[in-house]
Amino acid sequence: MPGLKIQQRIKYQEDLDPDFPDQVAAMPGAADLNRCIQCGTCSATCPISIYMDMTPRQVVAMTRAGFKKEVLQSNTIWLCASCYSCTAECPKKIKITDIMYALKRLAIQEGVYPKRLPTPVLAREFFRKVRSTGRSNEGQIATAMILKTNPFKLLKQIPLGLKLLLRGRMSLFTEKMSGDRHQLQELLDSMDKPTDTAKQQATA
Repeated sequence: MPGLKIQQRIKYQEDLDPDFPDQVAAMPGAADLNRCIQCGTCSATCPISIYMDMTPRQVVAMTRAGFKKEVLQSNTIWLCASCYSCTAECPKKIKITDIMYALKRLAIQEGVYPKRLPTPVLAREFFRKVRSTGRSNEGQIATAMILKTNPFKLLKQIPLGLKLLLRGRMSLFTEKMSGDRHQLQELLDSMDKPTDTAKQQATA
């Protein structure tokens, strides 16, 4: 049939990434990834799972199975509200919220998060600004986010931006922390590097 788009829904073993589970488990807070028993408690307690394209349980299962592309491109990790309900109720005491954070970091690093979704763009711009200046400039971060997700929305935000400027709640100037910023940059960069303890726990 002309114009019919066929989408592959079967994933063969050769299409999976066998290193993905270990890559995630080696990141801070995600060492217990392989201890999940797939009971579904995390999905049942998540207050916004109905809005996710994958439930938290499915994200963990697909991460362990090597579905790297599907997991990193899902909206689930970005809709996570970090309420820690899943972590509090997990019978195996797995830090599921921290696993979501680990997946977010990987998605940003590899640039495979859902395009034009504000949350990952905001997270990336916030990290860049803090890493480069040591300060968070809300006006510049919000402007960068809007320009990269919905530029036309910036016109609607001009009246609000002017009010914030006049009241001193927002600044157009770039503030920088005093002292050496290299220590802060090294600290932030180290958060994305697997620790020796995490590596050992992931391969145990």
